Amino acid sequence: MEALELFLHYKEQSIQGRYLTLEMILPLLEKHNTNNQLQQVGLSVLQKPIFSYQIGYGKTKVLLWSQMHGNESTTTKALLDFINFLNSENELAHLFLEAFTFLAIPILNPDGAELYTRENANKVDLNRDSQNLTQPESMALRGVFEIFQPDYCFNLHDQRTIFGVADTGKPATVSFLAPSYNEARDINETRLKAIKVIANCNKVLQNYIPGQVGRFDDSFNINCIGDTFQFLGVPTILFEAGHFANDYQREETRKYIFFSFLASFSTLFENDVVDNKINQYLNIPQNKVVFYDFIYKNIKINYDGNEKITNFALQYKEELIDGNVKFIAYIAAIDNLDSNFGHYEYDAHGALYSNHQVTFPKINEIANFSLDNEVIFVNGMINV
Repeated sequence: MEALELFLHYKEQSIQGRYLTLEMILPLLEKHNTNNQLQQVGLSVLQKPIFSYQIGYGKTKVLLWSQMHGNESTTTKALLDFINFLNSENELAHLFLEAFTFLAIPILNPDGAELYTRENANKVDLNRDSQNLTQPESMALRGVFEIFQPDYCFNLHDQRTIFGVADTGKPATVSFLAPSYNEARDINETRLKAIKVIANCNKVLQNYIPGQVGRFDDSFNINCIGDTFQFLGVPTILFEAGHFANDYQREETRKYIFFSFLASFSTLFENDVVDNKINQYLNIPQNKVVFYDFIYKNIKINYDGNEKITNFALQYKEELIDGNVKFIAYIAAIDNLDSNFGHYEYDAHGALYSNHQVTFPKINEIANFSLDNEVIFVNGMINV
């Protein structure tokens, strides 16, 4: 089967969207717990269990963890799709199981997942706690790392819609990083192994999302878990699941993360890491903060009796309401947007802005407004 066929065949249909908790995925893990593959490896601040799932019996050991940030669920969905694939009768899956031992922590931060927050219940960013290890979730991951002694680490995240691929005007749908292991950002043999895997992932993804793969900033921060594990001599790859056009639920991006898993392990299985691919890696354009969710151009405003033409931008805030993630659009920037792009752009051709008798936008206002008192926008979108 081709990658797309594999994804469609093994996609876990019972999970969709952005809100994903331990309670939602535990039955899926238990379904595949045929030989004690599922183990509790720690407890969260609020005493929720942290589970790992191990499969395979190969020599090369791979540690993968997702939802270190509780509101970053796309890679968790793709990881569960990949676990479905590994538990199948597919020939490639069997080859992977013979070559690798996979140990996955699908949700490292179950409290944050439930609350839909980046931080844990103590409001600590676990990805800044790799040295002090002040949080039980951080200690759980470090304990698994030391006992399992992986040959590769896959650090799985989501990134915000603000990121584009350099100045191309294309969103960074998938981004990668081989984290630095020192301040100088040198490339040693450990980091080079991660670079080679990323270069091959990019080569595959260009067939599906050309120009939409980015490279994340590699500034060194030993408090970040990827930098720490790279420093400790284990090749570590950061995955960032980003935005695809009109895919705020990240179901399209989920597919490309699954493709990236296939590409990564095919690369390692075929030992296609012998060539120096530094230039291929460095040629992946860097991420840049250039996007807003909405940009409105050529808007007429009336400020203190003076009319002028301006532009303004909106950004969604993701808010958990009654168990569902709602995207609420707020005004985020006004006027100087020449260097920015919008995932949605609207040219008003000089129509007059109005919002409850106010004739100019204000930062942090919810984006309900009209143009010429005729075209009505609710939560940033035209109300039809």
